Amino acid sequence: MSATTTTLAPTEHVAALPPRSWRIPGLLVVIAVLTVVAFGVLGNDAEVRFSWTTAGSAIALDPTPASPRALGWILGLLALAAAAYAVWRALGRKPVPVWISLIVGLAFLISLVAWVGAGGSVPVVFLLTGAIGLSTAIVFGALAGVVGERVGIVNIAIEGQLLGGAFVAAVVASTTGNYLLAVVAAMVVGGLISMVLAAFSIVYLVDQVVVGVVLIGLVTAVTNFFYSAVLGPQSAVFNDPGTMPRIAIPLLSDIPVLGSVLFNQRPTTYLMFVLVPLVWFMLFKTRWGLRVRSLGEHPLAADTVGINVNRTRFWTVTLAGLIAGLGGAALTVGGVGAFVREMSAGQGFIALAAVILGRWNPWYAALAALLFGFASNFRIWAGQAGAAIPSDLIAMTPYVVTILAVALVAGRVIAPRAAGKPYIKE
Repeated sequence: MSATTTTLAPTEHVAALPPRSWRIPGLLVVIAVLTVVAFGVLGNDAEVRFSWTTAGSAIALDPTPASPRALGWILGLLALAAAAYAVWRALGRKPVPVWISLIVGLAFLISLVAWVGAGGSVPVVFLLTGAIGLSTAIVFGALAGVVGERVGIVNIAIEGQLLGGAFVAAVVASTTGNYLLAVVAAMVVGGLISMVLAAFSIVYLVDQVVVGVVLIGLVTAVTNFFYSAVLGPQSAVFNDPGTMPRIAIPLLSDIPVLGSVLFNQRPTTYLMFVLVPLVWFMLFKTRWGLRVRSLGEHPLAADTVGINVNRTRFWTVTLAGLIAGLGGAALTVGGVGAFVREMSAGQGFIALAAVILGRWNPWYAALAALLFGFASNFRIWAGQAGAAIPSDLIAMTPYVVTILAVALVAGRVIAPRAAGKPYIKE
C-alpha cells in the first residue's frame, strides 16, 4: 500500500501596510488653496510695510514694503508645494513631517497678516511681544498639565488654579506692595487646589475630570463673590496691584526685534523661559523624571520596584499646581494688573489643548501655547487695524486655532497610558 505524500507550499507572510491617513494632507491642501485664493487671487494690492523696530530702539531698521497680493501668491504656491509633498507621503503610507505643517501654517499666517495690514504697517515687535505676554499664563498651565498627566493625574482644574492664583496675587500685591510675596501666594493657592484634586482622585478614587470641573466651579464662585463684595467696592485698597516692571537685559535688549521680544520682559516671563527647559530636563534627564513617567505609563511596574505610587502622584501633582498658580500671578501682577471677574477666560482649557498638541512634551506644549497667544494678540491688532473682518469672527480666532490645531493631531498622539486611572494597591 503506497502512501501519498502531499507537500504544502509554504505560506507567504506579507507585512501589513499601515493605513493611509488623509486627514492632515487634506487639511493642508485646503489651507494652501485658501491661501492662494484668498490672498493671491482675491488679494489686496495696497502696499503693506513690516516694521521691525519701535520708537526709541537702540538700532533702528527701516520698514520692509511688500505687496499683500504678491506675498499671497508666493507663499500660497509654497504652501501648495508643501501640501502636495504631504499628499505624496500619504500615498506612500508615510507620516507627514511636522515641518510640512509649519510651512503651510506660516504661509497662511504671514499672508493673513499682510492682508489685514494692507495700506498700513504691520508692527512685528508688537505682535511677537504681545504673543509672548498673552501666552505666558497658558505656558505655565500647559507645564502643569504635562507634569500632572505624566504622573497619571489629569488636571482639568488648571482653569481654577489660574483664576485663584490671579485673584490672590492681585489682593496680596495690593495690600502689601510686595510682588514676590504675591507670586508666592499665587503659587500656594495653585498648590492647595492641586492637593484637593489629588486627595479626591487618589485617596477617595473620585473621577479626576469630575473633581477638576467641580473645583473650577468652586473657585469661580468664590472669586466672583469676593470680587463683588470686596474688590469692587474697595478696589483702591484690595485691587490696585500695578504690574511688575519690565527688566531690560543690557546689550541683549538692544538686538533688533529679538531684543525687545525676548530680553525686555517682566519677571514672570523670564521665569517661563527658565521653567520650560527646566521641566523638560527634570522629566526626561533625571531619575525623578523617570519615576514620574513610569507612574503615568505603568504604575504597577513602578510599585514592584519600591516606588510609592500614590504618594509620588500626590506631591508631583501639588508641584504642578504651584506652576499653574504662577500662571495666575502672570495674569495680574505679571500682565494687566487688577483682577477682573473670570479673567482666566478659558486659558486653562487652552493649556490642556496645548498639552495634547505638544504631545506631553514641555517644549512642544510651550510652542503650542505661543501659537494660541499669537492668535489672541492678532485678534487685538486686527481690531485696531480696522480689518474688514467682523469683530465677532476676530474674537473667535484663538478658539478656532485651538480646534484646528487639536484636529491636526487627534488620533495621532498617545497620552500616558495610566493618565486618569486611579491606582489601587492590591
